[in-house]
Amino acid sequence: MSEVTMEDPARSRLDRFFRISERGSTPGREIRGGLVTFVTMAYIIVLNPLILGSFSADDPGAATDATGAILPVPQVAAVTALVAGVMTILMGVVANYPFALAAGLGINALVAVNIAPLMTWPAAMGLVLVNGIVVLILVLTGVRTMVFNAVPQQLKAGIAVGIGLFISLIGLVDSGFVRRVPDVADTTVPVQLGIDGSIASWPTAVFVVGLIIMAVLVAKNVKGAILIGVLAGTVLAVIVEAVAGVGPSAGEDPKGWNLGYPALPDDLVGLPDLSLVGEVSFGAWAQVPALTAALLVFTLVLTDFFDTIGTMTGLGREANLVDERGNLPNVGKTLFVDSLGAVSGGAASASSNTVFVESASGIAEGARTGMANVVTGLLFLAAMFFTPLYEVVPIEAAAPALVIVGALMIRQITEIDFRDFSIALPAFLTIVVMPFTYSIANGIGAGFVSYVLIQAATGKGRRVHPLMWIVAAAFVVYFAIGPIQDALG
Repeated sequence: MSEVTMEDPARSRLDRFFRISERGSTPGREIRGGLVTFVTMAYIIVLNPLILGSFSADDPGAATDATGAILPVPQVAAVTALVAGVMTILMGVVANYPFALAAGLGINALVAVNIAPLMTWPAAMGLVLVNGIVVLILVLTGVRTMVFNAVPQQLKAGIAVGIGLFISLIGLVDSGFVRRVPDVADTTVPVQLGIDGSIASWPTAVFVVGLIIMAVLVAKNVKGAILIGVLAGTVLAVIVEAVAGVGPSAGEDPKGWNLGYPALPDDLVGLPDLSLVGEVSFGAWAQVPALTAALLVFTLVLTDFFDTIGTMTGLGREANLVDERGNLPNVGKTLFVDSLGAVSGGAASASSNTVFVESASGIAEGARTGMANVVTGLLFLAAMFFTPLYEVVPIEAAAPALVIVGALMIRQITEIDFRDFSIALPAFLTIVVMPFTYSIANGIGAGFVSYVLIQAATGKGRRVHPLMWIVAAAFVVYFAIGPIQDALG
């Protein structure tokens, strides 16, 4: 009698909905990938409040608006986790890609440093909301998808490589392995190794050991290598803290833990304060000149627009989800959800939410579908109640994952023909400007502008897609936004 096998109906439905088997994955890989993505980007629940919020208006460096008001850190942390959780799940269910969303770094700093001091916090978040609406209109009209598909394939490869270098630098800086050189008269070197040129802190040593462990596991093709490496680094950090009593950095002690503290907190559970949800207005147009508000929205739109396009290009290529032309299938849904992230981030005072490059860590762990996003999103929602618990994982334990993923992504450089200088220089500028300026949008802009100019100057202008001309012109304005604002008064 032949053996009869019964397929689990629930698993079958899950497989069909997320197309798990079709993309060569398994539910286990998706769960593991979702967990790794959360672990590597959970720092945003700590960092976003430190950028946007303050504990008191009297604190040195407090982020205040034009009236001197602040956004309380606990409230910003709660809405940061809420919006990231909801939008990440939505991306997984609607677009079926393992691209997690959270408050975009760079945009939140722009809001805190350049926008809020000119107006009230609700008005500043109103501009973020307007930015999201503009981007949403560009998606619904198909413009954003057309721009996405108009980028030459070799430039897309350059974007992926640049993102790889960028997230590697993020990992190296967050861990303290690379640090800014203090302002001294006898050097013009901007960065250095560790403290005074050496690995002089326990947290950075934990990063180095964690990186070695993770590298060996990845080289040996161990399943769950990145997750195991993060957990091993966390355990080591807990032991180091128990023995050496390092303590948190708190922005003052360079030898302390940067973000996250490897010791059990006093309280593990607490109710989130979501009172910032809905605290938004369109009063910016009355509080600053209309032209100033319009230029601020333009800056937000261009940054949001191309950060997402660049990030999704890199992630899609790394996950092998792009077609033969390097385009991401069904990209319209992905861009639609991302634009909703900008709208919801502004409406909740969490700043614009966008696809996070740290999603590459989950992809490296095997994630290929939106099921991983559901896992990541649920963990973000849980973090609203367990905020002190996730802080046990220090950034020094998670940062090795970013360096490993960067090493994996840089392999795509082989797709660029560096013998053709008309593509080599734009690709090179795309690759290096991203990490050197800490901005995906800046790297894309440098690549696009130089590509269009070189093609036109060498008589190959007809090869350039018309949208590339328009985008390059927009980036010229973007790079010159400061002088333009000054000239217009």
